Amino acid sequence: MVDKDYQLHDIVQMKKPHPCGENRWKIIRMGMDIRIKCMGCDHSVMIPRRDFTKKMKKILEKAPE
Repeated sequence: MVDKDYQLHDIVQMKKPHPCGENRWKIIRMGMDIRIKCMGCDHSVMIPRRDFTKKMKKILEKAPE
């Protein structure tokens, strides 16, 4: 499995939308688990890194350096 080039504070699109209807998520914590926050309702979810790389579709916005 190839790691996609994502980092803290990137806006990503997941394969399935959140129940609120939004499909944009912000990465707010990285480690063994990755915490992402829904840009629509501010709900946050912690996902294991392996599952995150499978469920992430693409990076929409890169974080400013």
